[in-house]
Amino acid sequence: MTGEAGRRAPGSRRDPGRRRALLEAADRVIQREGPEASMAAIAAEAGISKPILYRHFGDKSGLYQALAERHTRKLIEGIREEFSRDDTIRARTRSTIDTYLATISKNLNLYRFLMHRASAEDTATHSAMSTMIRDVSRELAEVMIAEGEMADRTRAYVWGHAIVGMVQTAGDWWLDQADEVPREAVVDGLADLVLGGLPAAASGARVPLLFPDPRSPR
Repeated sequence: MTGEAGRRAPGSRRDPGRRRALLEAADRVIQREGPEASMAAIAAEAGISKPILYRHFGDKSGLYQALAERHTRKLIEGIREEFSRDDTIRARTRSTIDTYLATISKNLNLYRFLMHRASAEDTATHSAMSTMIRDVSRELAEVMIAEGEMADRTRAYVWGHAIVGMVQTAGDWWLDQADEVPREAVVDGLADLVLGGLPAAASGARVPLLFPDPRSPR
Protein backbone atom coordinates (compact mmCIF):
# COMPACT_ATOMS: atom_id res chain seq x y z
CA MET A 1 0.00 0.00 0.00
CA THR A 2 1.35 3.43 -0.91
CA GLY A 3 0.43 7.05 -0.37
CA GLU A 4 -1.00 8.73 2.70
CA ALA A 5 -3.21 5.78 3.67
CA GLY A 6 -0.18 3.51 3.76
CA ARG A 7 1.66 5.83 6.11
CA ARG A 8 -1.05 6.09 8.76
CA ALA A 9 -0.38 4.91 12.29
CA PRO A 10 -1.52 1.32 13.03
CA GLY A 11 -4.53 2.41 15.07
CA SER A 12 -5.65 5.31 12.91
CA ARG A 13 -8.25 3.40 10.85
CA ARG A 14 -10.12 1.94 13.83
CA ASP A 15 -13.56 3.02 14.98
CA PRO A 16 -13.29 6.54 16.50
CA GLY A 17 -16.08 5.70 18.95
CA ARG A 18 -14.20 2.67 20.22
CA ARG A 19 -11.00 4.68 20.49
CA ARG A 20 -12.80 7.35 22.50
CA ALA A 21 -14.26 4.68 24.81
CA LEU A 22 -10.77 3.29 25.44
CA LEU A 23 -9.43 6.74 26.28
CA GLU A 24 -12.33 7.27 28.67
CA ALA A 25 -11.49 3.95 30.33
CA ALA A 26 -7.88 5.12 30.69
CA ASP A 27 -9.10 8.40 32.21
CA ARG A 28 -11.18 6.55 34.81
CA VAL A 29 -8.33 4.29 35.87
CA ILE A 30 -5.76 7.09 36.07
CA GLN A 31 -8.12 9.34 38.03
CA ARG A 32 -8.90 6.44 40.39
CA GLU A 33 -5.46 4.87 40.83
CA GLY A 34 -3.15 7.83 40.25
CA PRO A 35 -0.26 8.46 37.87
CA GLU A 36 1.22 4.99 38.47
CA ALA A 37 -1.87 3.27 37.04
CA SER A 38 -0.89 0.20 35.04
CA MET A 39 -1.63 -0.47 31.40
CA ALA A 40 -3.07 -3.83 32.45
CA ALA A 41 -5.59 -2.05 34.71
CA ILE A 42 -6.60 0.24 31.84
CA ALA A 43 -7.09 -2.74 29.53
CA ALA A 44 -9.14 -4.55 32.19
CA GLU A 45 -11.33 -1.46 32.66
CA ALA A 46 -12.01 -1.50 28.92
CA GLY A 47 -12.70 -5.25 28.93
CA ILE A 48 -9.81 -6.15 26.64
CA SER A 49 -6.24 -7.45 26.89
CA LYS A 50 -3.21 -5.18 27.01
CA PRO A 51 -1.96 -6.18 23.51
CA ILE A 52 -5.37 -5.31 22.04
CA LEU A 53 -5.32 -1.96 23.89
CA TYR A 54 -1.97 -1.13 22.34
CA ARG A 55 -3.15 -2.29 18.93
CA HIS A 56 -5.82 0.42 18.90
CA PHE A 57 -3.12 3.11 19.30
CA GLY A 58 -0.18 1.49 17.56
CA ASP A 59 1.78 0.97 20.78
CA LYS A 60 2.14 2.29 24.33
CA SER A 61 3.60 5.55 23.06
CA GLY A 62 0.55 6.02 20.83
CA LEU A 63 -1.75 5.63 23.83
CA TYR A 64 0.26 8.17 25.81
CA GLN A 65 0.17 10.66 22.96
CA ALA A 66 -3.58 10.18 22.43
CA LEU A 67 -4.20 10.93 26.12
CA ALA A 68 -1.91 13.97 25.96
CA GLU A 69 -3.68 15.36 22.89
CA ARG A 70 -7.12 14.72 24.41
CA HIS A 71 -6.42 16.64 27.60
CA THR A 72 -4.04 19.38 26.45
CA ARG A 73 -6.55 20.35 23.75
CA LYS A 74 -9.22 20.94 26.39
CA LEU A 75 -6.80 22.92 28.54
CA ILE A 76 -5.62 25.12 25.68
CA GLU A 77 -9.20 25.80 24.57
CA GLY A 78 -10.08 26.96 28.09
CA ILE A 79 -7.01 29.20 28.29
CA ARG A 80 -7.68 30.74 24.87
CA GLU A 81 -11.30 31.43 25.76
CA GLU A 82 -10.37 33.26 28.96
CA PHE A 83 -7.57 35.34 27.48
CA SER A 84 -9.64 36.38 24.45
CA ARG A 85 -12.47 37.78 26.60
CA ASP A 86 -13.47 41.41 26.12
CA ASP A 87 -12.25 42.60 29.51
CA THR A 88 -9.38 44.42 31.18
CA ILE A 89 -5.92 42.90 30.89
CA ARG A 90 -5.88 42.25 34.65
CA ALA A 91 -9.23 40.46 34.60
CA ARG A 92 -8.14 38.33 31.65
CA THR A 93 -4.78 37.54 33.24
CA ARG A 94 -6.41 36.46 36.50
CA SER A 95 -9.12 34.38 34.81
CA THR A 96 -6.60 32.67 32.53
CA ILE A 97 -4.29 31.73 35.41
CA ASP A 98 -7.27 30.65 37.50
CA THR A 99 -8.60 28.46 34.68
CA TYR A 100 -5.23 26.75 34.35
CA LEU A 101 -4.89 26.08 38.08
CA ALA A 102 -8.50 24.94 38.43
CA THR A 103 -8.13 22.53 35.51
CA ILE A 104 -4.94 20.84 36.70
CA SER A 105 -6.20 20.54 40.28
CA LYS A 106 -9.51 19.05 39.14
CA ASN A 107 -7.62 16.52 37.01
CA LEU A 108 -4.65 16.09 39.34
CA ASN A 109 -3.86 12.44 38.63
CA LEU A 110 -4.20 12.88 34.88
CA TYR A 111 -1.98 15.97 34.99
CA ARG A 112 0.73 14.13 36.91
CA PHE A 113 0.40 11.08 34.68
CA LEU A 114 0.97 13.16 31.55
CA MET A 115 3.46 15.76 32.80
CA HIS A 116 5.59 13.48 34.94
CA ARG A 117 5.18 9.80 34.15
CA ALA A 118 4.30 9.70 30.44
CA SER A 119 6.66 12.55 29.54
CA ALA A 120 9.49 10.85 31.43
CA GLU A 121 8.87 7.40 29.93
CA ASP A 122 8.22 8.41 26.32
CA THR A 123 10.20 10.93 24.30
CA ALA A 124 7.37 11.43 21.79
CA THR A 125 4.93 12.35 24.56
CA HIS A 126 7.52 14.66 26.12
CA SER A 127 7.94 16.34 22.73
CA ALA A 128 4.17 16.70 22.33
CA MET A 129 3.80 18.31 25.77
CA SER A 130 6.75 20.64 25.09
CA THR A 131 5.18 21.66 21.78
CA MET A 132 1.93 22.47 23.56
CA ILE A 133 3.75 24.70 26.04
CA ARG A 134 5.62 26.46 23.23
CA ASP A 135 2.37 27.01 21.31
CA VAL A 136 0.72 28.67 24.32
CA SER A 137 3.83 30.81 24.88
CA ARG A 138 3.84 31.91 21.23
CA GLU A 139 0.15 32.80 21.34
CA LEU A 140 0.69 34.89 24.46
CA ALA A 141 3.56 36.73 22.79
CA GLU A 142 1.41 37.47 19.74
CA VAL A 143 -1.34 38.85 21.99
CA MET A 144 1.16 41.17 23.69
CA ILE A 145 2.35 42.38 20.29
CA ALA A 146 -1.14 42.79 18.84
CA GLU A 147 -2.40 44.75 21.84
CA GLY A 148 0.55 47.11 21.79
CA GLU A 149 2.01 45.84 25.06
CA MET A 150 5.29 44.99 23.33
CA ALA A 151 6.91 46.47 20.23
CA ASP A 152 10.00 44.27 20.43
CA ARG A 153 9.01 40.86 19.03
CA THR A 154 12.03 39.08 20.46
CA ARG A 155 11.33 40.37 23.95
CA ALA A 156 7.64 39.50 23.59
CA TYR A 157 8.54 35.90 22.83
CA VAL A 158 11.02 35.77 25.71
CA TRP A 159 8.34 37.08 28.07
CA GLY A 160 5.66 34.79 26.65
CA HIS A 161 7.77 31.71 27.37
CA ALA A 162 8.85 33.08 30.75
CA ILE A 163 5.25 33.74 31.86
CA VAL A 164 4.00 30.31 30.80
CA GLY A 165 6.96 28.59 32.45
CA MET A 166 6.45 30.61 35.63
CA VAL A 167 2.75 29.75 35.85
CA GLN A 168 3.43 26.08 35.14
CA THR A 169 6.15 25.85 37.80
CA ALA A 170 4.09 27.73 40.38
CA GLY A 171 1.16 25.47 39.58
CA ASP A 172 3.25 22.36 40.21
CA TRP A 173 4.30 23.78 43.58
CA TRP A 174 0.73 24.74 44.50
CA LEU A 175 -0.64 21.26 43.79
CA ASP A 176 1.43 20.03 46.76
CA GLN A 177 0.28 22.96 48.93
CA ALA A 178 -3.38 23.21 47.91
CA ASP A 179 -4.66 22.21 51.36
CA GLU A 180 -2.83 25.16 52.93
CA VAL A 181 -2.59 27.75 50.14
CA PRO A 182 -5.84 29.05 48.57
CA ARG A 183 -5.89 29.04 44.77
CA GLU A 184 -6.88 32.70 44.81
CA ALA A 185 -3.65 33.60 46.62
CA VAL A 186 -1.60 31.93 43.89
CA VAL A 187 -3.65 33.62 41.16
CA ASP A 188 -3.20 37.05 42.76
CA GLY A 189 0.51 36.52 43.32
CA LEU A 190 1.16 35.48 39.74
CA ALA A 191 -1.06 38.23 38.29
CA ASP A 192 0.73 40.86 40.38
CA LEU A 193 4.10 39.61 39.19
CA VAL A 194 3.06 39.51 35.52
CA LEU A 195 1.25 42.86 35.52
CA GLY A 196 3.63 44.66 37.86
CA GLY A 197 7.07 43.28 37.12
CA LEU A 198 6.91 43.13 33.33
CA PRO A 199 5.64 46.68 32.73
CA ALA A 200 8.38 47.94 35.04
CA ALA A 201 10.96 46.05 33.02
CA ALA A 202 9.51 47.39 29.77
CA SER A 203 9.77 50.96 31.00
CA GLY A 204 13.35 50.50 32.12
CA ALA A 205 12.44 51.16 35.73
CA ARG A 206 14.72 49.79 38.39
CA VAL A 207 13.13 46.65 39.84
CA PRO A 208 14.21 45.76 43.42
CA LEU A 209 16.21 42.55 43.63
CA LEU A 210 14.53 39.65 45.37
CA PHE A 211 17.85 38.73 46.99
CA PRO A 212 19.99 41.90 47.14
CA ASP A 213 23.74 41.52 46.88
CA PRO A 214 25.02 42.00 50.47
CA ARG A 215 28.19 43.56 49.06
CA SER A 216 26.32 46.35 47.28
CA PRO A 217 26.09 49.78 49.00
CA ARG A 218 22.77 50.53 50.69
